[in-house]
Amino acid sequence: MTFAGLATFSSIFLIGAMLLTWAVLVYLRRKAILDMPNHRSSHAVPTPRGGGLAVTPLLIVLVAVVFIHTGVRDIGPWLMLAAGVGLGVLSWLDDRHDLSAAIRFACQFVAVIIGVFAIDKPVLGGLVPVWFDHVLVVLAWVWFINLFNFMDGIDGITGVEAGSIGLGVFILALLIPLPQFIGLGYIGLGVTSIMAGFLIWNWHPARLFLGDVGSIPLGFILGWVLLELAAEGAWAVALILPSYYLFDATITLIKRALRREKVWQAHREHFYQQATQRGLKHSTVSAMIGITNLVLIAVCFTEFDTPGWMRVVAAAMVVFGLVGMMLRMPVKDRAQP
Repeated sequence: MTFAGLATFSSIFLIGAMLLTWAVLVYLRRKAILDMPNHRSSHAVPTPRGGGLAVTPLLIVLVAVVFIHTGVRDIGPWLMLAAGVGLGVLSWLDDRHDLSAAIRFACQFVAVIIGVFAIDKPVLGGLVPVWFDHVLVVLAWVWFINLFNFMDGIDGITGVEAGSIGLGVFILALLIPLPQFIGLGYIGLGVTSIMAGFLIWNWHPARLFLGDVGSIPLGFILGWVLLELAAEGAWAVALILPSYYLFDATITLIKRALRREKVWQAHREHFYQQATQRGLKHSTVSAMIGITNLVLIAVCFTEFDTPGWMRVVAAAMVVFGLVGMMLRMPVKDRAQP
């Protein structure tokens, strides 16, 4: 695809996300579908929840268009996409009716098990038997879906994170234009464009929230993209691009599990939440994460001959630096919820 073609492709999804999110916002306000503040919330006023009603359909269309454009005929990827649609429907029901954790997790496992058939190579590169590779992929994928949901707690954060991951995948496809990366690159560019359009309405102070209907399918699709990268040998890139989300969500989960708390319940213990509780504005914290993600992208691609494990270590140091800034950065202006 030419530069003009890429620009047109990106513009369609950016403008589509901007306009469709506005339409969804009008609908949510009219129906009074609001996220009411509570002691675990990071916002202080009732805010429409369900922006994923715009993001998720565009995401599904994006992947379907790329599949058609790149000539995907195997049933596995299409079943994976259908599972993503199912998760979107389930998540909207959860947003409206608070389904039980057991139902949510059961459906996520079913979707991921279906999705595994879309990955035709061992993700761990043959280091373990294929059946064990599949088991680990299922567990990792379900965790990735949920961490995307857990981390969607302040204005702009998930739009920034998902857009950054998409940008990193797109850059990989530009730098290594192999057939196995080109389709993923288109998806990455589309995700970045969709999230840019959504952020117009979700940046602090947010006019609406993504909701489970957005964060769950988004985590599902991006999880598949990253697993595909790992299966094609770009495992370091697949680990580095989402490394802040992976670190914050995993460390927080471990701490809560050790205290025997219900890890699936909402809370305010993530590092980014601690930063806003200290007084940093949502926009400041999300911008810090975005800048850090740009550094992580640079770590991915600065030296291709650098061993993957060294790039992962460098990325870990970058993430540690971000967390340290969140917890110790002087606060001049108190955050406004």
